[in-house]
Amino acid sequence: MPIQTTYAYAIKEFAKLWDEVIYSQEIAIVTGHGTENIAIVPASELSGILETNHLLKSSKNAERLLNALQRAKAGKEPPQSVDALKKEVGFA
Repeated sequence: MPIQTTYAYAIKEFAKLWDEVIYSQEIAIVTGHGTENIAIVPASELSGILETNHLLKSSKNAERLLNALQRAKAGKEPPQSVDALKKEVGFA
């Protein structure tokens, strides 16, 4: 669950808020008076969000990934090593 805080607290206790966001890997929502809220996000989380967005932009790729996830959850296929997967897709 995101951390909720005010603009005044974020300014006054920025170092503490920074540490809390990094330690918890949570997003901090900062609210202001009469302005749009902002989010403080750990860079690693933002990177993951952006990569997921990129992978799901293509409906064909999204469908392929979701089908693979369903197969993995069903346990119908044995797990593969990274090296075996690289060979299968032609990266080795």
